[in-house]
Amino acid sequence: MKTAIVYDRVNKWGGAERVLLALHELFPEAPLYTSVYDKKKAPWAKVFPKVKTTFLQNLPILNNYHELLGWLTPIAYETFNFDKYDLVISVTSEAAKGIITKPKTLHLCYCLTPTRYLWSGYEEYLNNPPKNLSWIPLYKILSQPFLKYTKKWDMVAAQRPDVMIAISTEVKKRIKKYYKRESELVYPPIEPPKFRKKNQKHKKPDNAGCSISEIDYVQTSGSKNLIKTDYYLVVSRLVPYKRVDLAIESFNKLGLPLVIIGTGSEEKGLKRVAKENIHFEGFVKEEDLANYYLNAKALIYPQEEDFGITAVESQAAGTPVIAYKKGGALDTVIDSKTGIFFEEQRKESLIEAIQRFESLDFSKEDLVKNAKKFSKDRFKKEFGRLVDELLLAK
Repeated sequence: MKTAIVYDRVNKWGGAERVLLALHELFPEAPLYTSVYDKKKAPWAKVFPKVKTTFLQNLPILNNYHELLGWLTPIAYETFNFDKYDLVISVTSEAAKGIITKPKTLHLCYCLTPTRYLWSGYEEYLNNPPKNLSWIPLYKILSQPFLKYTKKWDMVAAQRPDVMIAISTEVKKRIKKYYKRESELVYPPIEPPKFRKKNQKHKKPDNAGCSISEIDYVQTSGSKNLIKTDYYLVVSRLVPYKRVDLAIESFNKLGLPLVIIGTGSEEKGLKRVAKENIHFEGFVKEEDLANYYLNAKALIYPQEEDFGITAVESQAAGTPVIAYKKGGALDTVIDSKTGIFFEEQRKESLIEAIQRFESLDFSKEDLVKNAKKFSKDRFKKEFGRLVDELLLAK
């Protein structure tokens, strides 16, 4: 069976890229098709037998301004020819689903979310353009004709796949709402960071802005392993929709230690308003990130995500999650068992949840068990089984 995989842009590393590598394990001979490919930023893609790009690859001046490519990507993806393939899998939150295939070819779309800036995040995008485009005069006015065209094409493109597969219940709802289509549900693969052994203590650098104690494991009745530490954790890109500002407002008020891991366009502004109990770690290597999860009291999760990898990674470390009650967290967090929810994206709501959390106990066994439901092995089995069923039915 000849198979091809299609992805929006190969120029970064994140959750979608983990999906691609899991699909590569299922279909090791499948080439990867994409609009642009940056070998330096995406060394992980070397495992694919071939990476095929569009004419956009020859416009390097736009590689760092992919938002400007929105009106060109429909044309670019329609130039690919998949006539020789039996199966094509598009992994996308933008235009890759718009490829054109013939009836004999089964096209599955693994939808990360309906294009955010055209649908669920349209107003936010229009009123708060990306930092790298804010220099364009009258951006809001000038962008509307292009967004209108792209939105119309995106709706057409969403009808092209034979089957849509959602990454979460929230994305399944969005596919129904915006694309008027039903979809299957297969959770993405999560590989927990590699944690050190329990007796290896995690020490903070001397220049830490807040005091973070070494981890202490406490054995309690009922064979529950409770984690006793003194800092809360945020792991996130520092961009507006992640709502790290809400976590900072809340911990400014509470005065409790908060460690923030990540970088992004909002970093300088967030640092200006954060008090001394809040420490920014910036970029952290994956092998070190694991131990921040392990040593934290809880992960603060103030955003609405399509799925949300960090909530699962935190539980895999035995660390509960305090999450906004929307989006992917509803699939990954079990209220009062692997974390707790807060109802509104307001400081008062998050503070109340943190204070409530302080009086609760969580079982490390329950947390790790829940995280295992999102393993790579589980993803490969479910996705492979779905492909077999669809090919038989075609």
